[in-house]
Amino acid sequence: MEQDNSKDREKNRLSRRVRRYASVGTGVGGVAARYAGQRFLGFGGDRASNAAALAAALGGLKGPLMKVAQMLATIPEAIPAEYAAELRQLQSHAPAMGWPFVKRRMAAELGADWRARFAEFGHDAAASASLGQVHRAIGQDGRDLACKLQYPDMDSTVEADLSQLELIFAIHRRMEQAIDTRHIGAEIGSRLREELDYTREARHMALYAAMLEAVPQVRVPGVVGELSTRRLLTMDWMAGRPILDYAGAPQEDRNRIAQAMFRAWWHPFSHYGVIHGDPHLGNYTVFEEGGEAAGINLLDYGCVRIFGPEFVGGVVDLYHGLRQDERARIVHAYETWGFSGLSNELIDILNIWARFIYGPLLDDRVRSVADGVKPAEYGRRQAFQVHRALREKGPVTVPREFVFMDRAAIGLGGVFVHLGAELNFFRLFNDEIADFSLGRVSARQSAALAASGLAGA
Repeated sequence: MEQDNSKDREKNRLSRRVRRYASVGTGVGGVAARYAGQRFLGFGGDRASNAAALAAALGGLKGPLMKVAQMLATIPEAIPAEYAAELRQLQSHAPAMGWPFVKRRMAAELGADWRARFAEFGHDAAASASLGQVHRAIGQDGRDLACKLQYPDMDSTVEADLSQLELIFAIHRRMEQAIDTRHIGAEIGSRLREELDYTREARHMALYAAMLEAVPQVRVPGVVGELSTRRLLTMDWMAGRPILDYAGAPQEDRNRIAQAMFRAWWHPFSHYGVIHGDPHLGNYTVFEEGGEAAGINLLDYGCVRIFGPEFVGGVVDLYHGLRQDERARIVHAYETWGFSGLSNELIDILNIWARFIYGPLLDDRVRSVADGVKPAEYGRRQAFQVHRALREKGPVTVPREFVFMDRAAIGLGGVFVHLGAELNFFRLFNDEIADFSLGRVSARQSAALAASGLAGA
């Protein structure tokens, strides 16, 4: 009987995946067919129109493919600029599950008596995203809780969506030869599959609690292990306000928030080789003390990337190489990250983007990240220069490890731009790397991964 049930479940998963292939493939494939016809017939085609059609095809799907599309929109030249502009406008929020559905999902995760394990449980979702939704609850001990419940059948949905990702890349490869995207899809697939495992996310939270123990400006929720599973993550409810609520706050408040964000991202990376790969505004709230902004709550730990110490060394080497104009050190950094076959021309092109990303860290003065550039124009000039140059001298293959490092750096810069923060980023960064060494990063990382249960995971 169990074997029959197992076959039925597998059949249902396959059926759902086939339906997902059909819904995604029809929309994306239609854009591909339109583009192929234009090229075959010798027409130049309207890339803006094609981009709008692709955005429309994806926009109705929500879910993980929408999350992937928004990730790609932040990686310069991973997809055409027209496509990125359209995709950035899309919302990644899926429709919330209704209460009858939530009750069935909770029973599947915690058992038929699940309701008795909470003093209160909110019927309506407090937040929803691409992979799941959050409900407020109160534990039997009076603890305020957040219960993140994954949408059903997400494993099948993710696999179907990732299979379509290569079609998006294929469209771009036929349009442009600037970026070789072979490794980007593999890296995104690995991180997205990890996000499905809330048990792993709970370990990520334990890791961040340890790494940020000495950083009081950043708060990490605790996990309630007995009320968590692979698809349900129950944690402390962190009271706070959205970051954008502070866009018009006094400069001092905005600076404190930005400094907390800087430490939340750079301290784990520089000391432990770990980054939060999704610095989206919705993943943070601001807590106050004495009526003023004091720091941030870090809420989501699904997309976490762990690097070897040598990769961290490459980041530090590139920083010093750019600051001191040491070309050999710059090249060594790129090679450490996995770039290969770099000509002098390609190195110069990569340096355009590197100087943009590192710019605020190289400048020993109080400044904004955009430094006088309109927020809407932030990074566009550099991206255009890189694209134009790579079309002539490329392509360049983007190493897997570089993908989320670049995405996170851009996302973090975007938060600073939204806040209009004015800080001495040079001093903040140099404080974080003051005692850097490969040996220290290796030792700290090994200890932290072992303590959080991630060693060997």
